[in-house]
Amino acid sequence: MNWQRIDGRTPGELRPHSFYPNFTRFAPGSVLAKCGDTQVLCTVSVAEGVPKFLVGSGKGWLTAEYRMLPSATQKRQERELMKLSGRTQEIQRLIGRSLRAALDFEALGERTLTVDADVLQADAGTRTMAITGGFVALAHAISQLLQQGVLERSPLSGQVAAVSVGLLQGEPFLDLNYVEDVAADVDFNVVMNHKLEIIEVQGTAEAGTFSRHQLNQLLDFSEEGIQQLLIAQRNAIPDWHTLFVLN
Repeated sequence: MNWQRIDGRTPGELRPHSFYPNFTRFAPGSVLAKCGDTQVLCTVSVAEGVPKFLVGSGKGWLTAEYRMLPSATQKRQERELMKLSGRTQEIQRLIGRSLRAALDFEALGERTLTVDADVLQADAGTRTMAITGGFVALAHAISQLLQQGVLERSPLSGQVAAVSVGLLQGEPFLDLNYVEDVAADVDFNVVMNHKLEIIEVQGTAEAGTFSRHQLNQLLDFSEEGIQQLLIAQRNAIPDWHTLFVLN
């Protein structure tokens, strides 16, 4: 029997997704990113100066922090205060690596961008939505820096989006919700740029194994989903064409 999606989507269909820019007042860039029932608040802050290993290089840096609010899931989770879980550390490193692929750090100068991804509600796909929404917030922050004259030219050199895919009863599915994520035999997170080149793939077989053919199917589904997300991102950035020239 083939897996039946409880929300009626086809196997290669994304959940409804949307971006609400300028969601907070003080961050140079902010967006509430929604994907189905998953909601992630992404904000970008700017600080003069860089980590020690970049001082004097003329290059900037981007780092990321990820947290899940206690009430983001059905059962309240304790706040991570003094010590971060391995999962949290892994996710925020993934967000940072992914979004750094979108920047020309020489154009940024010796400044540090911090992307904060706070999960307000979780129904799987929080890390991929943090990356996808984080890019929109990043673009808005850069737009503000250009308008203020802090930057002479845009350091945005790429576009980045991410999506989850998985195998359920041996068949590929795009953009898993929580029920599907728990039941999946194979679970992947895929990050790509505007050229549909792969930035990162995280994947494992939760049970059994998967074939090269199935891997190709998952990547094909990812590519199709990310193409749609790239369009949605650009639609949420009014001055997109002045921020980014396709390379």
